[in-house]
Amino acid sequence: MFLLFALAQQKVFVAASDVLELGDSDFDDMVAEYETVLVEFFAPWCGHCQQLAPEYETAATKLKGTVSLAKVDCTVNSETCGRFGVNGYPTLKIFRNGEDFAAYDGPRSADGIVSYMKKQAGPSSVPLHNERDLDAFVNHFEASVVGFFSSADSSQMAEFLKASSAMRDSHRFAHTADLSLGLKHGVESDMVVLFRPPRLNSKFEDSLVKSEAVSIASLRQFIRDNVFGLCPHLTAENRENMRGRDLLVAYYDVDYLRNIKGTNYWRNRVMKVATQFQSQGLSYAVANRAEFQEELEEEFGLGPSDGGELPLITIRNREGHKYSMQEEFTRDGKSLERFLEDYFAGKLKRQVKSEAAPENNDGPVKVVVADNFEELVNNPSKDVLLEFYAPWCGHCKSLEPKYTELGEQLSANTHIVIAKMDATANDVPPTYDVQGFPTIFFVPAGQKDQPRKYEGGREVNDFLNYLKEVATHPLILASLTLSEVPQTIDKCRK
Repeated sequence: MFLLFALAQQKVFVAASDVLELGDSDFDDMVAEYETVLVEFFAPWCGHCQQLAPEYETAATKLKGTVSLAKVDCTVNSETCGRFGVNGYPTLKIFRNGEDFAAYDGPRSADGIVSYMKKQAGPSSVPLHNERDLDAFVNHFEASVVGFFSSADSSQMAEFLKASSAMRDSHRFAHTADLSLGLKHGVESDMVVLFRPPRLNSKFEDSLVKSEAVSIASLRQFIRDNVFGLCPHLTAENRENMRGRDLLVAYYDVDYLRNIKGTNYWRNRVMKVATQFQSQGLSYAVANRAEFQEELEEEFGLGPSDGGELPLITIRNREGHKYSMQEEFTRDGKSLERFLEDYFAGKLKRQVKSEAAPENNDGPVKVVVADNFEELVNNPSKDVLLEFYAPWCGHCKSLEPKYTELGEQLSANTHIVIAKMDATANDVPPTYDVQGFPTIFFVPAGQKDQPRKYEGGREVNDFLNYLKEVATHPLILASLTLSEVPQTIDKCRK
């Protein structure tokens, strides 16, 4: 009786889900019914899929009636997953009218998915018919890009609509064929206007920016140069768009829903100082401290009680170097001025997360930490095979004896280093894209700025054959040169 009740409850739960479940038998027919649908290709055993599941369910509920979300279990629907080139989990794709339109590369939080997919629904650019439409569109939490044109048949409007379709994933677009709607904003001829979010209006920068260029390339550049303004609101959803910059962030109780005035009080003080250093290539942002507390603790060693209610200031540049302001933030901005003066003068000490370098590092596999990375990995005379691992990673533990054997077999080589680094306890340089464990790179002698990701097998012979191909100098394996190894390996396999 209890079992029947449990099964009934489970059935009710599945039926209540707003995520469509698709399979080999009905995928094409079901997806074709929807103008836009986001599909997750997953495996039940995948940890990342399990982490995404509740966010995906919540997003599906919030988007109900606007955009549909679906999922496909690739462990039982291999034909569909193979057809769409799924080779990792979760893989998310956007389908339009039954066709594979684009890979989903947006946020993985519920709110992020909702925000991203709302931009996928309906037209890529919203038509505006009167001033009320315009005011309603630009009075938004995010920036708005509006094209003002003298005719609906103009070539410029056609170009603008193409651009809006290409960039709808990232930005909000609208257009009008009535130039009079833009008169109060100084629009007198065909042009594009970027309206910054009203919540970020400040005396330190204009609330809108204009451009007469409407091609996809020029409009993309115009938006990239202006959408964030002098000091945007950094969130988990837009942080990827701000990577690759030298970025100063002020962390405090940023709340643009309930306390706009209080939030802008500190932001204006940051902006006032930022205007003095505007030409020196540093970008600025404010962020909610609670949203990034884990990162602050992990990357900068800043705990919840540090700084009190005052902003915490950090800088991370595009090389991955990190700095934090030690002096307390003052309301007159003078402490921030001093911090920036020292930063641009090169007087600040970098903040590095590093384990202690081992006193004895003579084993077959060298232990790399952030503090000895330059010495061991960036030695210009040596090739380095470097494994990034996590202590808790099962695959890393399985690899360890094979990797150690590899180091032992190549111990006579003076021009190659077999090394490993705990990526959870040390800063990983930004040139190394480490998304999972283990991740292995070959770092050639004389080309330390061009690490190559190793994608081969993980048996000792796989590594040896790879290194034979890419090593700068001939390798020595025990008493043999590696030119003899393939034959030896073949014999071992028989």
